[in-house]
Amino acid sequence: MPKKEPVRRCVVCGEQKPKRELLRVVHTVDDEIVIDASGKLNGRGAYLCKSGDCLQNAQKKNRLKQALKTNVPEEFYEQLRRVAEE
Repeated sequence: MPKKEPVRRCVVCGEQKPKRELLRVVHTVDDEIVIDASGKLNGRGAYLCKSGDCLQNAQKKNRLKQALKTNVPEEFYEQLRRVAEE
């Protein structure tokens, strides 16, 4: 029997996708906001689609702020866009 692939929901569009297709953003215990490439960092996490629309709406509608329960600096969204384009 093949192993089931974990699925996560994007905090912006609500679409469910395989975990590896999404970006994970974490609010760490050190009060930092980081992009978690490994998917294993401790802290409060949120998943985002890599599409430009979701990234733009995350910023416009403060979805990351709500999901992570902390303020997200504007510079962090630029970092997210760069990582999504890779």
